[in-house]
Amino acid sequence: MRPSKPAASRARLRDWAELLRVSALFTVPGDALAGAAATAPRPNRGTAYAMGASLCLYEAGMALNDWADRDEDAVDRPHRPLPSGRISPTAALGAAGLLTAAGLTLAARAGRPALAAASALTATVWAYDLRLKHTSAAPAAMAAARALDLVLGATATLTSPQGRVPAAPDAARRIAAPALALAAHTYAVTAVSRYETHGGSARTPLAALAVTTTLGVLLAGKRATPPTLAAIAYVRTTALPYLHAALNPSPPLTQRAVGGGIRALIPLQAALAARSGANGTALAVLGLVPVARTLARKVSVT
Repeated sequence: MRPSKPAASRARLRDWAELLRVSALFTVPGDALAGAAATAPRPNRGTAYAMGASLCLYEAGMALNDWADRDEDAVDRPHRPLPSGRISPTAALGAAGLLTAAGLTLAARAGRPALAAASALTATVWAYDLRLKHTSAAPAAMAAARALDLVLGATATLTSPQGRVPAAPDAARRIAAPALALAAHTYAVTAVSRYETHGGSARTPLAALAVTTTLGVLLAGKRATPPTLAAIAYVRTTALPYLHAALNPSPPLTQRAVGGGIRALIPLQAALAARSGANGTALAVLGLVPVARTLARKVSVT
């Protein structure tokens, strides 16, 4: 007996949600918002365009990633949408192309500097998925992508034709610090993710834990301020999963550590925004945590 059309449609949506890792999607807007917080008193229309561009480019990377890994996944993860036949490789590659075009179009609406940042981000994402993922350059490429995503938010906010704001005298420095923090965290998570299929590394999760702890200390103050609270939430999200993966570097615990590292991006972005004085933005970003946690129970972030 064939499933009804509504049931088939829901199943199709679940397949695409799994391919695109929609539970990880909520880790993306905070990049642009943290970049905006570093450069302007409040987000503007350019920030919104940057968030839209970031979301499209992130999802393009997810689709392209599974297209590039379809043969490997057929052995290690046959349940994934492409090797299981639920989504065709042609459809996944087409989605990656369309989402990339949409992301660049949205970035262009925020001005040429934002388009330049989005173009660099696009090149990094495609290079990672098609060439660099299984090389020693993979963590650095992913770190660069997250840093460029924050730069995209900052440049779009500063130079958007619809909402131009005066640049702070030390704008470059104010952008560099949060971009480096995001890059360091992403480098650590990506390094751990290289062992999520077969496990076997205790040292890498310990190094990632050290990075997380260091960033948490640097972001926190001496009092219970918004940056401190967000920094504590950041460290709490990653510390135990990384420690468990170090003590028992099995694939399930390593995957859990990677998932924790991805979700920890949200409180990290909130802490970065709060450190820039944008407490309202920080609270808005933290509001994404329960949504991301709920979706992660239904759709894996890795």
